[in-house]
Amino acid sequence: MDSIPAHGLIWTGSYTADSGGSGAGIGAVATAADGTLHWLGVAAAADSPSFLAVHPSLEVVYAVAEQARTVRAYRRDGAFGLEPAGPAWPAGEAACHVAVEPSGRFLVVCCWGDGQVLFYGLDADGGITARTAATESRDPYGDAPDGSAPEQQKRPSRAHAALMLADGRVMTTDLGHDLLRIWKVRPGPGLALGPVLDHEVVLPRGSGPRHLVQHPGGNVFVVTEYSIDVAVAGLSPESGAFRLGFVGSATAGGALPGDSAAEIALAADGRHAYVGVRGSNRVSVLEVGAGGAALRPVADVPSGGNWPRHHLVRNGLLHVAHERSGDVVTFPLDAESGLPESPADRLPVASPTALVPARPSTRD
Repeated sequence: MDSIPAHGLIWTGSYTADSGGSGAGIGAVATAADGTLHWLGVAAAADSPSFLAVHPSLEVVYAVAEQARTVRAYRRDGAFGLEPAGPAWPAGEAACHVAVEPSGRFLVVCCWGDGQVLFYGLDADGGITARTAATESRDPYGDAPDGSAPEQQKRPSRAHAALMLADGRVMTTDLGHDLLRIWKVRPGPGLALGPVLDHEVVLPRGSGPRHLVQHPGGNVFVVTEYSIDVAVAGLSPESGAFRLGFVGSATAGGALPGDSAAEIALAADGRHAYVGVRGSNRVSVLEVGAGGAALRPVADVPSGGNWPRHHLVRNGLLHVAHERSGDVVTFPLDAESGLPESPADRLPVASPTALVPARPSTRD
C-alpha cells in the first residue's frame, strides 16, 4: 500500500516468545476504504508489548512490556515505523495496560502482577521524565477494621486498566480487590506527579472488574472478567462521586464454563456497547438504556476466531483481535440495530493483544 489513509492506521500489540506468543513486537495495520485490513509490517521490535496508547497530539506511541516490567515511548519513523524515544522505564510485575492523559501531561500504567498503579510525567516532546507510584489498594472484603486479615483470606491486588475521565480524573480497575479507584492528579515540582485517591467504588465480591469505558452522559461502564457482567458506575453531577448502580449479565445467553470477559467498547453514538468473551469466543451486543444508566444484552455473535482479547469499534466496523488463533476479524455493523453482519475480512496477525488507532499524521 503506497499511502495510508489518515484515519486508517492501527497499531497492534502482541505477545512474543517471552509470553508464549508468536508476535514480533508492535505491528502496523492499514484500513482500506471498504473496511478491509492490510498488514504493513512490524513497526517496532519489542518484547510482549501487550497494550499500547497514543499521545493526543504527537506521533508518539507508548507500550508496556508485560514480562520485562517496563513502559517505553516510541516515535513515528517513516510511513509506519516506530523507533524508541528514550529508555524503557521500570513498571511493575505484569504491566498490562497504559493510558495517556488527554492533554499529554502524563500516562498511567496498571500492573496485574503486583497491583501497582504507576503515573509517569511526560515532557513537551512526549518523552517519559518521572515516575510516581500511587497508594496501594486494600481489599474491601478481606481487611479487618485495623487493616489486617488472616493470611488465608488475603486476595492479591490486580490493577488492570486506567480510564481518563472527562472531568480530568482517572479511574482504575482492580480485578483482585473488586474495586474501581478514582484519582486526582496534582502536578508537583517539574514533571513530578501527585496522584491522590479521591474515592472508591466497590463491586460485587469475585466479579473482577477488568476494562471500562465512559458513556457520553458521564456514567462509566465496566466489564467484569470473572462474573461476565457489566456494571454501571453512576456519576453524581452534584458531588462528582461515582456510585455503583446497575449490574447485569454481559451476554444474552449467559456465561459458559471456561468463559472470561475481556474488552468493552462503545459505538460512537453511545447507543450500543460491545463485550468480548473468551472461551466461548463471542462478542455480545448490548443496548444502552435509561440515558446511560443500564445496559441490556440483545445478541451474542461468534467472534470469528479463538480468544477475542481486544476489539475496536470505529467507522461502522467492529475489529476483533484473537490472541490464540492469530487474526483480526472485521464485521460491518448495522447502523440501526448495532448488530455485526457477516464478517467482511480476516487478517492474520501473530498473537494480537490490542488494537489502537494511530494519531493521524501529515505524512499519510
